[in-house]
Amino acid sequence: MSVIAIRNGSLTLATVPETFTSSVLSLEEVNSILKWWRENPMRVPLISKVTINISVGGASERLDKAARLLEQLTGQKPSIRRARKTIREFGISRRQPIAAIVTLRGQRALEFLKRALYAVNNTLKLSSFDEYGNISFGIKEHLLLPGVRYDPDIGIFGMDVAVTIEKPGFRVVKRRIKKVPSIPHRHRVRKEESILLLEILFSARISR
Repeated sequence: MSVIAIRNGSLTLATVPETFTSSVLSLEEVNSILKWWRENPMRVPLISKVTINISVGGASERLDKAARLLEQLTGQKPSIRRARKTIREFGISRRQPIAAIVTLRGQRALEFLKRALYAVNNTLKLSSFDEYGNISFGIKEHLLLPGVRYDPDIGIFGMDVAVTIEKPGFRVVKRRIKKVPSIPHRHRVRKEESILLLEILFSARISR
């Protein structure tokens, strides 16, 4: 039985386990978090989206190739990001297209994240997790993703992967209608919760 469930486009635990052995958290920390989750399903974190970014600076030809690559890898058309300000040292002008980005949810997010973790030997650094539970890590070459072959017309690209983790109900802060001013601190995702979630969902290892 899969430990991963897809609910409303987000990835989460199908069931909260009774116990688990973490690669970095103590048994006491793990049991405390699992107990906290079991007491209320609204406390169980979920992966709301996975964002993949390829930045190429001001090279327009490489940007076109990066966009093509992202569409091939994800099955979704990327959007183009523009520079917010001029950086003369890098030859970048304000509003110049500099990066291709794709945001994935649901099944596509699940499939890509599995491949992305494989590309980094299913190991994430502790520093990849921020204090709000979000995760960011890099893939040096897209050829490290399973099932990808070298295409001389595209070349080789590195990419950044960002995993956004929230708790159910967090999106009410962002909605335009009846927007609430803030979410209580207790309903925000802690770093330790994200670590445990990734370990359970994907058998990820965390290195210090």
